[in-house]
Amino acid sequence: MTAMPPVESHRPHDLVGVGIGPFNLSLAALAHGVPGSLSTAFYERSHRFSWHPGLLIEATTLQVPFLADLVTLADPASPWSFLRYLRGRDRLFPFYFAQNFHIHRAEYDAYCRWVSDSLPGLHFGHRVDAVRWNPERALFEADFTRLDTDGEETEAGRVHARNIVLGVGSEAYVPEALRPLAESPNVPVVHSSDYLRHRAELLAAGHITVIGSGQSGAEIFLDLLRERPTGAERIHWLSRTGSFAPMEYSKLGLEHFTPDYSRYFQTLPEQTRDALIPRQWQLHKGIGADTIAAIHDELYRRTLHGGWPDAVLTPGVSVRTAGRVATTQLELHLEHLQQGTRTRLSTNAVVLATGYRERSVSRMLAGLEPYLRQDSSGRPRIDGEFRLSLDPSVTGSVYVQNAETHTHGIGAPDLGLAAWRSASILNSLTGKEPYPMPRRTAFTTFGLERPEEMAAVPAQPARLTPLVQGI
Repeated sequence: MTAMPPVESHRPHDLVGVGIGPFNLSLAALAHGVPGSLSTAFYERSHRFSWHPGLLIEATTLQVPFLADLVTLADPASPWSFLRYLRGRDRLFPFYFAQNFHIHRAEYDAYCRWVSDSLPGLHFGHRVDAVRWNPERALFEADFTRLDTDGEETEAGRVHARNIVLGVGSEAYVPEALRPLAESPNVPVVHSSDYLRHRAELLAAGHITVIGSGQSGAEIFLDLLRERPTGAERIHWLSRTGSFAPMEYSKLGLEHFTPDYSRYFQTLPEQTRDALIPRQWQLHKGIGADTIAAIHDELYRRTLHGGWPDAVLTPGVSVRTAGRVATTQLELHLEHLQQGTRTRLSTNAVVLATGYRERSVSRMLAGLEPYLRQDSSGRPRIDGEFRLSLDPSVTGSVYVQNAETHTHGIGAPDLGLAAWRSASILNSLTGKEPYPMPRRTAFTTFGLERPEEMAAVPAQPARLTPLVQGI
């Protein structure tokens, strides 16, 4: 495309958002309720809101309660709550009698789309290409390109903002050993994020291998299993983890997804945080107990008339290499991590339930690089108000959503903290408290300080704190 001069918007916004997923949609909805004239605009390259469309498998549910909608945990009276959505659809009484604390994923997607279709200031079909600081105007500049429904570039534009928020989401992770196959055309190696689009051809494959032991891998394995004939299932389910482990879903365990734990985590030294996150995988990467039970029930049902299902479930396995050995055949070279043994597996299709990684914004933020402050691993420093640490000469703020696991802990991608984080950002941005913050959110005291005494600041030198006052 021939370069087009950008069409500039001369009226600066108080906040410009990059990306419209659930987290920035939450922020836009809560910003709409801030008293006064807060000017916001949010840009998204897709032409409509869509939340994990490849994983909206029939009857699958969220792993968080319906109260973890876009706004309720910050503003229960918001017009953008899930209950208001139900009331607008005349479905409050059916929902009441259904007694479902965990709603269907497809229903959550429809709810978010209802908000995105009604909320002003959202610009779909706009790709943000660059963000920079303009010191002469003391404003951020965001360059965007308008895209038509075929993804073709039609117009360039520029918008100015006093503050920026990045909510660009994550991207599918494909292990290096399987990347060449996944990137090859017409090879049935698909990431779970694209599962439903390829479901028919996967079911038609003679043998299917699912790789990954999280919730997505379990749901896909179960869906495929239910559709295959008894005794001729021909499915392998492999995982690097040592077991197909249940999600830690105890009530005290869930307190790791509270503002209290987020504040505690920020006080830890960088090396401690980095060592802690991998050890907490079962808090957010395990499988729901109901899904595990459903898988076992389905496998057991297939033994009622004798014989065992042709389904192999093997944890503790890594894929060393992979290749195509025939027109319709793939070969995976496997290693069992505990036994130290190796083997080969022939299959006709592979589903990679291998998770996601934070999407890189380095190219978009290249113009801000001279101002960015980084930690010892080259990652951006992020403060307790979800702001990138910038040079003091930059008077505006760049906030982030779901890019702060290394500083705020495993709750960063959790939907249950979306409204709280959005409210924290708006309180910081306005310098007021349109959304009062809860003083305490967990019964657990994660450190020696009391929760209400902990500030979201870097760890201070060790000091003694009495466990019981007045001794």
